[in-house]
Amino acid sequence: MIPQNPVFIPGPTNIPDELRREIDFPTIDHRSSVFPEMLGPVLKGLQRILKTEIGRTLVFPATGTGAWEAAVTNMLSPGDKVLAARHGMFSHRWIDLCRRHRLDVEVVEESWGKPAPADQFERILAGDKAHAIRAVLVTHNETATGVRSDVAAVRKALDSANHPALLLVDGVSSIASMDFRMDEWGVDIAITGSQKGFMLPPGLAILGVSEKALDAMEAATGPRCFFDIGEMLKSNANGGFPYTPPVNLIRGLALSIRMLESEGLHNVFARHFRIAEGARRAVRAWGLGLCATETRYQSDTVSAVVTPAGFDATRIVNHAAEKYKVAFGVGLGDVAGKVFRIGHLGSMTDVMALSGIATAEMAMVDLGLPVRLGAGVAAAQEFYRASESDVHAWAA
Repeated sequence: MIPQNPVFIPGPTNIPDELRREIDFPTIDHRSSVFPEMLGPVLKGLQRILKTEIGRTLVFPATGTGAWEAAVTNMLSPGDKVLAARHGMFSHRWIDLCRRHRLDVEVVEESWGKPAPADQFERILAGDKAHAIRAVLVTHNETATGVRSDVAAVRKALDSANHPALLLVDGVSSIASMDFRMDEWGVDIAITGSQKGFMLPPGLAILGVSEKALDAMEAATGPRCFFDIGEMLKSNANGGFPYTPPVNLIRGLALSIRMLESEGLHNVFARHFRIAEGARRAVRAWGLGLCATETRYQSDTVSAVVTPAGFDATRIVNHAAEKYKVAFGVGLGDVAGKVFRIGHLGSMTDVMALSGIATAEMAMVDLGLPVRLGAGVAAAQEFYRASESDVHAWAA
């Protein structure tokens, strides 16, 4: 029997049946007039999702890592200095990618469980009188720790220091699930992928690019071919791709955007907040805590649950997969074995979330943790019953 249980990993996420049917589509000639009619609305729709009126949007056949590489190779040159914080596995991997491209990365080491430190960024930027730092890298939602960083605060730090550096933001596990404001926050490169908030299979690297970033691209000498943003924008302007496009995924992305906008972005964010808050209350009812050290920085797309000292949290993930056929996320990097992760983003409802909470409870009880069956489920149920889709709750 093929298991039909939803997954509770922070991506790839559950795919709605409508989207699965939409990408089940026969081959077309991507050089015919059919493809431009498909691509144009997608690029305009992505502008609305990213909340940009002036930024350009584009997609590459890749994942979020490909979008990282596109941003770095198009906007920067080998030897350029960038500023980043290491506070989770994905911020760590972005730093590693930059170093492989021979960039000079100034790293601010932060505790895993805390956001990118805007105050330290401001101090460093203010001291950079020669403006040697060409870009600041921020992981909006650190998927490994369930921590959301304050992008607006980082923009404020740049402005307070009167620093011209580009602001590059990884929104892979936040965009289309949590509020993201490219123009308002002064983001120069916004990065995401198809397999999380857009509820599609992996395969599309999605970028938003500001006019300032496009200007920087003209002077950058980073090597690029497949991820050449200039070539992609030039081809897109004529309704095409510089190489064979992933037609079926682009067709799916068009429907995904329509689904998100039909629900209303404010309602999408409210739904994610509500589901996440139910999971957070379940964690408290279990007598456990989250890796995110401050409530205001807790992610609405993934909760990293800290298990008691001396207990290997990976056992919960393995046991749930083997006995109950339900997938949770393991801890990564510095928090490996210390946390397990509950992904609650994309195609997710209160009822689906309750099944994940119940399964996590059963797994923990099976493994001898002092958790009472039903405690977390009841806490989440009480919240879901009492709460409605308050469009302002997620912004509180």
